[in-house]
Amino acid sequence: MTDAPDPAADPDRAASASSRRRWPWIVGGIATLTVAVGAALAVSGLTAGPDAGPTSAPMPTAAATPSPVPTPTPTPTITEFPANTVAYDPAGLAQVDVFAVNAGLPVDDDPYAVPSEAIATPRAAGAPVFADPTAEPIGFLPATLPFDGTSVPVVERQEHWLKVLLVGRQSVPSQGNAAQVAGWVRAADVDVVPSDAHVEVAIGARTIDIVRGEERQTIATDFAWGTEATPTPLGRSYIMTTRVVPEFGYTRGHPIVYLSVQSPTLDGFGGADAAVTAFHYHDERSGAISNGCVRVDPAAIAALAELPKGTPVLITP
Repeated sequence: MTDAPDPAADPDRAASASSRRRWPWIVGGIATLTVAVGAALAVSGLTAGPDAGPTSAPMPTAAATPSPVPTPTPTPTITEFPANTVAYDPAGLAQVDVFAVNAGLPVDDDPYAVPSEAIATPRAAGAPVFADPTAEPIGFLPATLPFDGTSVPVVERQEHWLKVLLVGRQSVPSQGNAAQVAGWVRAADVDVVPSDAHVEVAIGARTIDIVRGEERQTIATDFAWGTEATPTPLGRSYIMTTRVVPEFGYTRGHPIVYLSVQSPTLDGFGGADAAVTAFHYHDERSGAISNGCVRVDPAAIAALAELPKGTPVLITP
């Protein structure tokens, strides 16, 4: 579900452990929806995804069915988790990045709720990630990553803990649930700033809105989304990174806005280890014709590209 370039293709990729793999960004679905992280960011670090090439003729008018509703991972509720001041060695924890496939990462348990108006970013030392704040960490979120994704929306807030959305997957689609993941970070490990906007994509209504408080700006009244075989992921996610990749001609020089969520049906794309979803420009941009990305017009992608990393995105049927 990537029509967009691959973040893995970024020049910075070589400097990262994750960069060892080229992953074409399958941005075709959301703009093409799944972005196989590869040449584009290599180039920018991302590689074109299934939607990157010439678009085939539109599919039959029968609209493709959006991706299945994410199956949440239940999380026991508790009034307040106690503080944790243990010093953890990042070297002993799996890095949480766009390439990560970590069975310990919980799938978002409330996929259609709008995140709180706050974005968290790890401080210089990074932040251990927990599936359960009363247990040991299951990963580590650095302060920076080659393909970004470290500015994360807060979905629950306590005195000592924040629950946030994350990049990466619990599993690849062929082996399990590849929906949006979440996790807990310690409040002391992150800086939090206000977030005044989120994006709402309504596939049935064919509208895309940028919402700020009580104000709703409709930036699209038609767009393209994923086919039945490569649907656009439903539920909430966030803007991972925004990049211009001239090598991907179908974007006509417009930015690609990559999301944290990946394809519900593609393990990877074009030999890459990721299948990221994205918003991007495409000449053909109406109906269920993409690999999962959301394809939009010049004005819409320009408006989306102005939003900061970490901005929440909610996609509904």
